[in-house]
Amino acid sequence: MKAWKHFKTVTRHKYLVMKGCFQVGLYKQGLLHDLSKYSPGEFLVGAKYFQGNRSPNNAERDAIGYSTAWLHHKGRNKHHYEYWIDYSSRAGGMVPVPMPEKYVAEMLMDRIAASKVYKGDEYTDASPLEYFLGGIEKAPIHPETSALLERLLKMLAEKGEKETFAYVRRELLHKV
Repeated sequence: MKAWKHFKTVTRHKYLVMKGCFQVGLYKQGLLHDLSKYSPGEFLVGAKYFQGNRSPNNAERDAIGYSTAWLHHKGRNKHHYEYWIDYSSRAGGMVPVPMPEKYVAEMLMDRIAASKVYKGDEYTDASPLEYFLGGIEKAPIHPETSALLERLLKMLAEKGEKETFAYVRRELLHKV
């Protein structure tokens, strides 16, 4: 039963991201978004730790101290800022690098969809911003990427999806 509920949750999330991506002209990214969640390494863990109100990755972290599913997922999906961390000979360690804007746009859609799925009827256009601001101190995200994402999330909270998506399509992605 948990596997079926997890499948429905992942599929609803994927559908919402796809819908948002299509609205801003990211058709390929919309279709391919989060396909790795259906792989055995992610899906079986997700089904095992499914709760319905938060990511199963967090439940796996609570249980064993880290998330095997997340380690698999973040290395295969460019819309996560964790994908964009590399070693730097100049900085002498791991550093975040700027994300291409098309992946920041997909990350925006991902955060909106996740908030809608997990918050349900309590979702507002401010929910993704609230979630982002709640974890900002710990995030190894490039300052330019963080500033862009925060600006888009604030626009969403203040002006709604229609105006934010139009801006992303026209100004960020330069699609007519």
